[in-house]
Amino acid sequence: MTIFEWLKEKGINYHQERLYSIAFIHTSYLNEHKKEKNDNERLEFLGDAVLQIWVSERLFQLEPPLHEGKMTTARAQLVCEKSLADYSRQLGLPKFLKLGIGEEKSGGRDRDSILANSFEALLGAVYCDAGMDAVNIILDEVITPIIEHPEYTGVVDYKTQLQEYVQSDSRKNVSYELMHTFGPSNNPKFEVVVKLDDVVLGKGFGKSKKKAEQMAAKDAFDKMVK
Repeated sequence: MTIFEWLKEKGINYHQERLYSIAFIHTSYLNEHKKEKNDNERLEFLGDAVLQIWVSERLFQLEPPLHEGKMTTARAQLVCEKSLADYSRQLGLPKFLKLGIGEEKSGGRDRDSILANSFEALLGAVYCDAGMDAVNIILDEVITPIIEHPEYTGVVDYKTQLQEYVQSDSRKNVSYELMHTFGPSNNPKFEVVVKLDDVVLGKGFGKSKKKAEQMAAKDAFDKMVK
């Protein structure tokens, strides 16, 4: 199946075939095929904006209305890298990727970051070529069932959510600092703080540094979206 057969199967009428081809061109492929002039990064940029407004509108329309903080949390979970990669797999999109030989051999076709980026690039292409109604067809299939089932709970990656929330207002990165390790050597406990520049945003404890970082990120995220 080609991407164009896939679009027809979804009931999406396409016109600009080149846009859809570009949507799946990874930079590694571009480096090895000099005749290609574009990778999918510009379409990814557009698709990200389309996805953000679509999810925000759907969450805004929910009844009963969600508090702004819960809307922010839900949106962050719905559009995080892992979720986008899962949507791509669910729709059968990985087979359309164009990767360089090295990227292919190293497992790039199943890498979350590549799948997430190409999913957003496809949304950008669909929006440019067929409009928001066509975008609705794709997102209604993979995201609407999640939004309409509030009992849905995924494994929340608070570090990713916090970073995405911070970067929605700036390009800064948060950092994590181990403050203390205490308890017996066979059952240690870690205390970690998360900072933006030199400002402590949150604190967390855990039986591993990774768990403590997640709890610190959760503490910071919960405070910021109240």
